[in-house]
Amino acid sequence: MNYILFDGAVRNALLPLTFTKPVADLRIGILTIREKWETYLGFTTTTLTEDYLEEKFPMVEMEQNVMINASFLPTLSLAEIIMELKENQAIFKDEEVIAFFTADSQETVDFDNYDQIEFDSEVIQIKNTWDLFSFNDKALKSDFDLITEGRLSQPIPDGVRYINKENIFIEEGAEILFSVLNASNGPIYIGKDSLVMEGSLIRGPFALGEHSVVKMGAKIYGATTIGPFCTVGGEVNNSILSGYSSKGHEGFLGNSVLGEWCNIGADTNNSNLKNNYSEVRLWNYETENFAKTGLQFCGLIMGDHSKCGINTMFNTGTVIGVSANIYGSNFPRNFIPSFSWGGAAGFSTYQMDKVTETATLVMKRRKVDFDEKEQRILEHIFEITKKYRNF
Repeated sequence: MNYILFDGAVRNALLPLTFTKPVADLRIGILTIREKWETYLGFTTTTLTEDYLEEKFPMVEMEQNVMINASFLPTLSLAEIIMELKENQAIFKDEEVIAFFTADSQETVDFDNYDQIEFDSEVIQIKNTWDLFSFNDKALKSDFDLITEGRLSQPIPDGVRYINKENIFIEEGAEILFSVLNASNGPIYIGKDSLVMEGSLIRGPFALGEHSVVKMGAKIYGATTIGPFCTVGGEVNNSILSGYSSKGHEGFLGNSVLGEWCNIGADTNNSNLKNNYSEVRLWNYETENFAKTGLQFCGLIMGDHSKCGINTMFNTGTVIGVSANIYGSNFPRNFIPSFSWGGAAGFSTYQMDKVTETATLVMKRRKVDFDEKEQRILEHIFEITKKYRNF
């Protein structure tokens, strides 16, 4: 069967993270949503997404297909039902479609003509950017069981102090030096060829992606995910670094999500709690207004390729778009549009030639090419986000 992950109705509510990628390629837990589905289904998937992303994330359609709403995280029972889908069948959770069967000969899909199967079990749906860190605890525990089932961990090295050894899994090539791993509140997963430097204090649930580094003396609280090819130091709490991003120095990051190719300058801090302890409101691209999150703790959402200088201060509930460059003293505004350059003293537009130059150098350090596909995506985002840059 051919499985296609589609963005669904929540895509705009997940901006700026979905400016540069489909919903399926967001990371929560240890794996991306796509990686979870492919593991459960036993098949590779393609994507139905925005037109400007199709060149990088193409859709492959066959005679018979199952479309899956990528905002839903898979479970074993859900995957089993999806793999049994037949013609004119669809799976729903309340009013939201999870998956449906379609053929390439179909011109339209009318669910009134479908056999609608209600999925009654618990399932996580990612509807807002803050759901990523809010549900990261459950997703991380689920991924840990999925990845480690029937496998043996590498031994915990001498000199490492640990609690709840059964909840710690170390992949081949990982190195941990004189650190503390506390898996009493959730699992700790240390990815392939990663490094935990001396004096690090880690509480689960926690995941460290392959080739990533935890620097000396880091203090990390769960539920935190460090994606592949990342560097992290200082103090981190309930946050996600999606991949290829760095927060390598002292400073606090809490209840936050960083996209890919981001960099956090030394001694940068974000607030994750308002002084009056009131509910945090966060910029929402779908409504183009600040939305209630229902959360008391909510920090920073940063789109791909954005960066900040040393000693940057971010207020509670700050949203930063794609390819922004923030620096300077005092707190910048809590919605910073894509391709912004500046800080509390004011912003100007970060022009595309400079964006391209920086992205090329940053990605080259990780032996990844900033190719024409990547450039066309950023150029398109530059154009569609102009309306927010009223500098």
